Amino acid sequence: MTAELEQIDQAIARVLAADGRCSFTDLAERVGLSVSAVHQRVRRLEQRGVIRGYAAQLNAEVIGLPLTAFISLTPIDPAAPDDYPQRLEGIREIESCYSVAGDESYILLVRVSSPAALEDLLRRVREAAKVSTRTTVVLSTPYEGRSPAI
Repeated sequence: MTAELEQIDQAIARVLAADGRCSFTDLAERVGLSVSAVHQRVRRLEQRGVIRGYAAQLNAEVIGLPLTAFISLTPIDPAAPDDYPQRLEGIREIESCYSVAGDESYILLVRVSSPAALEDLLRRVREAAKVSTRTTVVLSTPYEGRSPAI
């Protein structure tokens, strides 16, 4: 996507990725454009899907979800339909679902309150998707949620 963005649009996207609450006035100042020009460019970036939305980043530990894990999914029956994301989309503890190459079909990023909650989640995932799982528990997170390099 970088090759498709003009330098000024890259600068706007970088600022908003770092601070989604940045006002149009501050954004205009940072990138050297008028407020109306910035507003128009941001609207265009939103319409093109470069900017997908704005969200608060929650501290999982503070809201009671200190345990982060990756759950790898492997089909029990390789002939079964590949509809795992649809089967699992209602499970709120799943933050992200990645289709991957390799031994597993998908890897889930999950956040739960405790080892017991993780055990319960694994049971629900296995039942809903009819898969075997392999779980990796995160010990610490030096950084996450970084914006793509543009």
